[in-house]
Amino acid sequence: MSADGRFYLTAAIDYANGMPHLGHALEKIGADTIARYRRLKGEDVHFVIGMDEHGQNIIQSAEQAGLAPQEWVDGIADAFREAWDTLLISQDDFIRTTEPRHHAAVSELIRRIEAAGDLYRGTYEGWYCIRCEAFKAEDELEGEGEEVRCPLHPSREIQWTVEDNWFFRLSAYGDRLLALLDERPEFVLPEIRRNEIRRVLEGGLQDLSVSRALPWGVPWPGAEDEVAYVWIDALTNYLAATGFPAADHTALWPADLHVIGKDITRFHCIYWPAFLMSAGLPLPRTVWAHGFVGYGGRRLSKSEGVSFDLDEAIARHGPEALRYYLLREVPWDADGDITRERFDERYTAELANDLGNLVNRSLSMVERYRDGTVPSQKRRTELDERTDALAEAYVESMDEHLLHHGLQAAFDLASAANGFVTASEPWTLAKSAERSAELDAVLHSLARAIAALAGMLSPFMPRKMASLAARLGLDAPPSPAALEDLDLAGKKVERGDILFPRPE
Repeated sequence: MSADGRFYLTAAIDYANGMPHLGHALEKIGADTIARYRRLKGEDVHFVIGMDEHGQNIIQSAEQAGLAPQEWVDGIADAFREAWDTLLISQDDFIRTTEPRHHAAVSELIRRIEAAGDLYRGTYEGWYCIRCEAFKAEDELEGEGEEVRCPLHPSREIQWTVEDNWFFRLSAYGDRLLALLDERPEFVLPEIRRNEIRRVLEGGLQDLSVSRALPWGVPWPGAEDEVAYVWIDALTNYLAATGFPAADHTALWPADLHVIGKDITRFHCIYWPAFLMSAGLPLPRTVWAHGFVGYGGRRLSKSEGVSFDLDEAIARHGPEALRYYLLREVPWDADGDITRERFDERYTAELANDLGNLVNRSLSMVERYRDGTVPSQKRRTELDERTDALAEAYVESMDEHLLHHGLQAAFDLASAANGFVTASEPWTLAKSAERSAELDAVLHSLARAIAALAGMLSPFMPRKMASLAARLGLDAPPSPAALEDLDLAGKKVERGDILFPRPE
């Protein structure tokens, strides 16, 4: 955390060449879940997302739409903001690379790199993928001759480019970056991504062209016809959002966590720390690279006929069910796969049945047997022990950013609570006055397990779990890390409407 105790979290800014899709959504939902979990623990989180609005691809997209670049990116930014509002993304800042504060940060970063002697003029000659907005080395490409392609965009042409540019002495930072991985292995997570970066570094680094002869971008200081290469431009958003170069930017910087996709690790784990080292700035603490989401074993791609539209996905069972499903189905440390049918199955089996039924019948029994008031408890039950153990497992997983494991712990608890209802038979206990204390213990344990579930699931489904907490008489979902302080005795409960209605 920063010196004043703030946790600075970022997600990659989205490229403004098209509308938001499920790949964008996976990342923003995951990062938002981390932000909400940290806030639930009482941390002061500053969460930043935004838009990457410069580059050759933006110029082409705007031209095809018959718009000026600024008009184009304004429209795209509005679409992304609307999508994130719908998906309940709780960012504290939405930064755009067309903003004056961002331009100022880029110019200052370049000035510091130049002062360090790490910039020189040269001629770049090589392959450039417009979709990636990146220069590609031979080992990053597939095919030969006229058939050479970027593996991330095989259906798109790649351009042979020759330009006089400014270059950054990236080759001078290979040993320092390898030492960084040795000294701070948590700098790149998960481990598989760190190993990939290590192999790139061990193969040696080439100096990097960091300016482009384009009419759209952050003007290169002192050069009328050049702009900052889109990646030195885009990466600087993390600094710009702190107020850099103002002195008080250190209240946030260095970032605690950058959340990115696995396809841009080279930029974030090699270029970015090298730029910061050159400029004499502290490095972020961790870069977490999540995997890709596919559909039915294939990559999501409209051009290849594999499509699950974001709006359709949201409409299927609502935004919170989609938040839950994506992070339940796609491991946060690996690639994952989704389908419409699997979404329906998860929603019905886990949300409507396992969780929804547990809540409905447990609160109904408190209403029926104890006039809607959670009874006090004279002895702990086996469910209390299971609740504590799974809450602990949840916290451990979430602290390590393994969001899918956190969800597994929550649904293990829902399963345990449903099994506890079956085994304890509260309806039988209610028939015997002599077993009143036993019934009290059962009902209290169930209410406590449901409260724990509201806390565990609130980073994933914030509004639904706020509603669930309110049904237990709580002002907000409790932190799973502080269940020992939770006292539900005497709380008035209200069963309310069905939490997850079954689809018609």
